[in-house]
Amino acid sequence: MNAFEKASGKPMDRVDGAAKVTGQARYAGEYPQEGLLYGSVVSSTIARGRVRAIDCEAALQVPGVVLVLSHLNRPHLASYDDSYSDDDAAEGSPFRPLYNDRVLYSGQPLALVVADSLELARHAGSLVRIEYEEEEHRTDLFAALEEAHDAPAELPKPRGDFQAAFSTAAAKVEVSYSSPVEHHNPMEPHASTVIYKADGSLEIHDKTQGTQNCQEYLHNVFDLPKEKIRIRAAFVGGAFGSGLRPQYQLPLAVMAALKLKRSVRVTLTRQQMFTFGYRPRTLQHLKMGVDDQGRLQAISHEAIGQTSRFEDFTEHVVEWSGMLYQCDNVALAYRLVPLDVYTPLDMRAPGAALGLIGLECAMDELAQAARLDPLELRRLNFASENGNEGKPYSSKALMECYDQGSERFGWSQRNPVPRSMHRGRQQIGWGMAGGVWEAMQMKASAKAVLDVHGHLTVSSATTDIGTGTYTVMTQIAADAACMAPSEVTFQLGDSSLPTAPLQGGSFTVSSVGSAVRQACLVLRGKLLLAAREQFPELAGEQLDSASIGEGFLHLGERRFPLAQILAGQPDGALQAQVDTEPGSQRSGYSTATHSAVFVEVLVDEDLGTIKVSRVVSAVAAGKVINPKTARSQILGGVVWGLSMALHEDSLLDHPLGRFMNHNLSEYHIPVNADINDIEVIFVEEPDDIVNELGSKGVGEIGIVGVAAAVANAVHHATGKRIRDFPLTVDKVLE
Repeated sequence: MNAFEKASGKPMDRVDGAAKVTGQARYAGEYPQEGLLYGSVVSSTIARGRVRAIDCEAALQVPGVVLVLSHLNRPHLASYDDSYSDDDAAEGSPFRPLYNDRVLYSGQPLALVVADSLELARHAGSLVRIEYEEEEHRTDLFAALEEAHDAPAELPKPRGDFQAAFSTAAAKVEVSYSSPVEHHNPMEPHASTVIYKADGSLEIHDKTQGTQNCQEYLHNVFDLPKEKIRIRAAFVGGAFGSGLRPQYQLPLAVMAALKLKRSVRVTLTRQQMFTFGYRPRTLQHLKMGVDDQGRLQAISHEAIGQTSRFEDFTEHVVEWSGMLYQCDNVALAYRLVPLDVYTPLDMRAPGAALGLIGLECAMDELAQAARLDPLELRRLNFASENGNEGKPYSSKALMECYDQGSERFGWSQRNPVPRSMHRGRQQIGWGMAGGVWEAMQMKASAKAVLDVHGHLTVSSATTDIGTGTYTVMTQIAADAACMAPSEVTFQLGDSSLPTAPLQGGSFTVSSVGSAVRQACLVLRGKLLLAAREQFPELAGEQLDSASIGEGFLHLGERRFPLAQILAGQPDGALQAQVDTEPGSQRSGYSTATHSAVFVEVLVDEDLGTIKVSRVVSAVAAGKVINPKTARSQILGGVVWGLSMALHEDSLLDHPLGRFMNHNLSEYHIPVNADINDIEVIFVEEPDDIVNELGSKGVGEIGIVGVAAAVANAVHHATGKRIRDFPLTVDKVLE
């Protein structure tokens, strides 16, 4: 008898874990190919101007160098004279590497040296001499605020009368917060290995969060038939949003491969990882007021972010202030300042990670002004519906997050007076913040194939950027087919597979997972029909409890060989492919994940050092398919939130217009010694509206609110309110 047990909801180990820890998993820059050439990018050293001349002679004299590409000799590109887009493009004219002689930002790729080895290519690249006609540039957001214009974003319309409500509020705050540029810096740098085939087709291993997005991009840029382009991304060593758009190493590698009719690999250096998208520098201004009962009467949230001169990058920074709490008088605004920099790019919890810094720090200051406990203020202003949309939430277990998180943390023992808690020479601070992120679902497709041996192969073109997609999809497929996960293989990271959206926004499980489930349910239905045809004694039986395992269809104590059931199927296998989209039941509801983060800090006021000693993160994210990988996602998000609060800052030398700490030595991120106890609580939150899995996703919510909770804890410890992030030693000691 085959005893089927559901896999979803259990902490299953990663199915790709062994391949990764033993080095069998290959990444974009690791695929071998006979005769492979290597490209090295030569970057601009000025922030704005024109290229007068490029002297490549010395580079071309190096034995083993086969080509130096620039705007002067690049191949004709179909779309360079027209507009083209990708699935994550900002409004404007996207950057075109080697388009013309214009220099738009420091670090812009101006040439590609191609050689027999990477070392030769990099050495020859250092010999390329570029003469510039330099122009005045601006890279400082705060020095160019007068150039701000309204962002091309659909902001919620103002509701109520903010000004009147704010003027009569019993307690109010008016505060500003600033956050710096941050760069993604995944462990794996961006790379593209373009394998040129005899028929002129290209098989490309690329670091990307969307194989079909890259395929569409190359189809548009190079006017190549899609069937001639296959993008693969079997393993991705982190991305955090940096792989949502095709980065410039991809078109450069393809240019060289097409021109030489050879296979070419281009890998960016760590320094060059600072020459494309990033989280933008932002200035936020908030006004908030409550009545004498502590209920919010007015919220105004204005944000100004930086963008490039050629694209208007927008993200949802201020919208969260109109939905997380109940308030009838809300005014939101978002503006952009164009600078001589590259276009920003979505980074983990784009917009929310920044906007919740402003909102949740302002809520803490408002609680102090109203003489309320910060947690009590949030409880008083719980919103059962999304005020921006005027819709109730499909589910919202935020109160349970407050309850369980605060109890586990011990919040009731908090002395509300700043500087009142000590441990030896350390000042102790306790802070908290709420979090919110949209629970989205996109269109997706999946294919399921069952062979005569009883092995199920399910496929979709999605990627796995380290989030556990391989594993979670295996669990979903196994449950829908009533099989053991060990008899299921999930294939991804290939543009030739069924359509999938970009992996981002915490919607992969909701979108691709729904398609996987449906494909396996359809396949199982086909199998049961085929079984009835082969075994007449099953004609009148209910097969709802049937399961699959060890090459048999199991029904109670009886079993029927799959080889016989599938004998008449093409290729001896049964298959089903489905397309899914968000269900109509969602239309009347707002869907979101929520969290409550509690943080303890120890501040040495003599030295100015801040140590985060413990964190409790309580998350309501619907059904959690794999608690083990989901916990890892929240842990990673919390660590990054601590990094936003205390460490990360991409430092621009504005006279040069260049990032100066473009390495992992001077770009500060947390190390093991910076991280102490982190506890993750998943609050039970049934939801049969958000999607058929009941899952809301956890990739983004882990980081949201963490930086604000740290800042609030630092204020509680020291009495100092630091509003300029990150919170570094010099600011504590001021």
